[in-house]
Amino acid sequence: MKKPEVEDGRWKFLCTWQLGAGNLLSLLAFSGLGLRRQRRRNPNPEKSSDIPLNQGYRSVKNLYFCPMLEILYRDEHLIAINKPSGLLVHKSFYSGEADTYAIQELRKQIGQKVYPVHRLDRKTSGVLLFTLDKDTLRVMSDRFAAKEVEKKYLAILRGWAKEEETIDYDLVNENEVRQNAVTYYRRLQTSEIDLPFLKHQTSRYCLVEAIPETGRFHQLRKHFKHILHPILGCRKHGCNKQNKLWLETFGINKMTLHAHQLIFNHPVSNERITVNATIDEEFRRVGDILNFDLSTYS
Repeated sequence: MKKPEVEDGRWKFLCTWQLGAGNLLSLLAFSGLGLRRQRRRNPNPEKSSDIPLNQGYRSVKNLYFCPMLEILYRDEHLIAINKPSGLLVHKSFYSGEADTYAIQELRKQIGQKVYPVHRLDRKTSGVLLFTLDKDTLRVMSDRFAAKEVEKKYLAILRGWAKEEETIDYDLVNENEVRQNAVTYYRRLQTSEIDLPFLKHQTSRYCLVEAIPETGRFHQLRKHFKHILHPILGCRKHGCNKQNKLWLETFGINKMTLHAHQLIFNHPVSNERITVNATIDEEFRRVGDILNFDLSTYS
């Protein structure tokens, strides 16, 4: 990272971000974009270069640059994108503030209003469906509520989960109301690598396909934590010791949860529609480390 320079009283730096789509972008960011200098005393002013850049500056974590969104499906009623990890769908009280949202970026990209039918967590990538009019939104919302839409996710878990299992475990929502939650999953591949962890000389992981039968908040993340096989990279409902190990060893802190397929009947023609979303570069990198064959999902 380049040392900061002073230009017309404004601090700037050149930074490189790796986005969910695997694109490397160099951005010239100014303090007006949410970057500001911290007041930090330097014990030796003549050797200011000895102070690491990240000690003198910090960035607002919600600052996000959105590349062109990948459109997976589009007709006169519907549009589906491959949402990058790190991008919020829309403003939400529970997700905090951000400067960029999928709904506004897609509107700008296609030049018309869009209406999200469902949501994905900020850290989850994959298929995200919108309608292009309110009448279609009502139809598709009813179908989601009636469980007529099938959602399939890929996840990399710590440890070796069962070959297949249905997790029927109630979850408590943000209003402290207990709700029934059901998730079916099947194990696709397993891996054991030479990565010492606690008292073990190796670490085990598995790739699973998960199909939530209900749509509770953070359902997959909570359910896999419940069966003691948390999603790799998940902070709130994961194993932070494993996450730290991966960050220090491989420089990876991505949550490995991806919505890879959405199946539904078209709201007008009733044609059976299957929308697939490929995994991003970071997910593929984790898979390469674990020797998973992800060619079907790439």
